[in-house]
Amino acid sequence: MKRFTVALLALAGVMTACQQTPQVVEWVSTSYEHPWQINKLNVTSDEVPSPVIVIDTQKTRQTVEGFGTCFNELGWTSLNVLTQQEINGILHELFEPGKGANLTMGRMPLGANDFSLDFYSYDETDDDFDLKDFSIDHDRQTLLPFVKSALAINANIKLFASPWSPPQWMKVNHHYACNSTAAMVKAMEQRLAQLPDSVRHRMGGNSGITGMMSVDNGLAIDKVVREGEDAFIQDPRYLDAYARYFGKFIDAYRAEGVDFKTVMPQNEFNSDQLFPACVWKPESLANFIGNYLGPEMEKRGVEVFYGTIERANLELSHTILNNPAARKYIKGMGFQWAGKDALPTLHQEYPELACYQTEQECGNGKNDWAGAMHSWELMKHYFMYGVQAYFYWNTSLLEGGVSRWGWSQNSLVTVDKDAKTFRYTPEFYILKHASHYVMPGAKVAEIAGTYDDALSFVNPDGSVVVLVGNQSDAEQIITLQLNGVNQVVTMAPNTLNTVVLK
Repeated sequence: MKRFTVALLALAGVMTACQQTPQVVEWVSTSYEHPWQINKLNVTSDEVPSPVIVIDTQKTRQTVEGFGTCFNELGWTSLNVLTQQEINGILHELFEPGKGANLTMGRMPLGANDFSLDFYSYDETDDDFDLKDFSIDHDRQTLLPFVKSALAINANIKLFASPWSPPQWMKVNHHYACNSTAAMVKAMEQRLAQLPDSVRHRMGGNSGITGMMSVDNGLAIDKVVREGEDAFIQDPRYLDAYARYFGKFIDAYRAEGVDFKTVMPQNEFNSDQLFPACVWKPESLANFIGNYLGPEMEKRGVEVFYGTIERANLELSHTILNNPAARKYIKGMGFQWAGKDALPTLHQEYPELACYQTEQECGNGKNDWAGAMHSWELMKHYFMYGVQAYFYWNTSLLEGGVSRWGWSQNSLVTVDKDAKTFRYTPEFYILKHASHYVMPGAKVAEIAGTYDDALSFVNPDGSVVVLVGNQSDAEQIITLQLNGVNQVVTMAPNTLNTVVLK
């Protein structure tokens, strides 16, 4: 079981003018070969070797709600290759409060998503506007036991849900997808040829294309609905039924003891995918939020976030956020993929709205150190620009991480189906380096100095968590300066580090 990432957790609470040297509580480091290593810290020194990271606990930003992962069908079916004892051990490592990854939040699809077993919805009956045939029975084999098992370990996990596609009878092409396999593969080949190598790598490169070519989603090319169009039928009967569809989902899960605090109206509403998807014009989505979904969720005390935002195009977001009817109900925003580039501006323009990172980029199924370091870069970006919650994507997958529709992706846990064994991946340790130590209610602390490969948080108990990366092939000596007190740290090559001083 390989682990990696080096997390620097550090730094102590409220200090007076005559403060004493901070006490080292813990220093953990992760590399690809040696994950989660407990290290001994150098003594505090008056010397200040360069480079320096300066942490001022009086300069803090947003409050952290927590870290989470996603409950997908293929996550549960992959775990069920293992023994019940092993499944329980993994779930405790992920969700037990104060232990392991210490995850306190979760995301679920509302119906099928790209890591479901197949296309499905909760009401397959054409024109069932009264939703008489609505049922979550499909989820009783996968999603319900998955999320219930997590809640049995931590009953306070905060959940949000978002659909990838409505029932197919609510869509103009009467299909769960928006793009056909043949059209998508052709477009992806053209797109990949124009992308930088690093991005092509994360999307699976040519192997990702080959995987998608092996699966035919059954949508005819003349039924494709492109970005910038409405895949959802813009008729009040359908919009009203769809809002009530959300409500029935909330009610049905509550009856099972699973409570959702938040919904988002559409996963990636600008992405015409070959798996479950639904593109919307921004003005149409604003109408749905303001006049249908918002009032329906308000009846149940469920918040509506605008999301998930996967485009950097600010005009799309402004159309929705500046719509008075929609804005009345929107309490936050969810960002993923290229939406991260819209985050800095939107957070500044709408500071009253909570910001979530809703889906870490999914990788290519290799679960290598390069993917782990990209995940670290993403985490730095999102927290630097204002997110309060951070969600990983696939919790568990079989080795190779292949979806129902042929896309290989990374996960926190990988399961070898033949050997019936599992391992925690490098990205698991990257997440754990933050989530294990950064408590709900922590503040993001500003850092300065001459070394910027770092994040810092101040916990409610006054402890300071500093995550520091060394992405070079050489040993790196740095100085952590907390409220004027210096701590020298020598980081091994290619590691993520966390130190605790208290």
